[in-house]
Amino acid sequence: MVRRLIAGAGGILLAAVLGQFPEYAQQYTQRLGGAVDELRIITAEFDRAAQAGGLDREAALARYGLADDGFLAEQGQSMTRTFARYEELSRTLARIEGAGPVERFQALPAFLDTDIGRRTLEHYQPAMPVTMEGILYAGSGFMLGYLALSGLIRFCALPFRRRRIHRA
Repeated sequence: MVRRLIAGAGGILLAAVLGQFPEYAQQYTQRLGGAVDELRIITAEFDRAAQAGGLDREAALARYGLADDGFLAEQGQSMTRTFARYEELSRTLARIEGAGPVERFQALPAFLDTDIGRRTLEHYQPAMPVTMEGILYAGSGFMLGYLALSGLIRFCALPFRRRRIHRA
């Protein structure tokens, strides 16, 4: 009875923890989408300015590199990094938006390695999603927590079990 009660509490705790993942993924996706939108604006403005000057992006960046002014050369390198970040974040956003619940969960470590992932965790607001995905994660968490604690309790109780004596 006590084992089931403790295992049930462990199941509820893990259900609450795993049930948070869809909300974290949603908040992360919103932040990522905002970053991609802002970088898209910067990229489009640069491309428009380059085109107005009769250049494409690569030619405009090369012109920065040819400048004798260190500030301008650094600005060109900064824009190159900005374009690379825009492409990388755009690919990540497309991957997340096209992923199913299990694929998103498997990609969690990649989310946590990014600046956006860390900021999402810093500002995370817990919520219990009542979507099918949220129910799936919470149910899986309950089952895993219940089974893990139940097994651990049984294992720890082995030395204290009474042995039955068989008489012939």
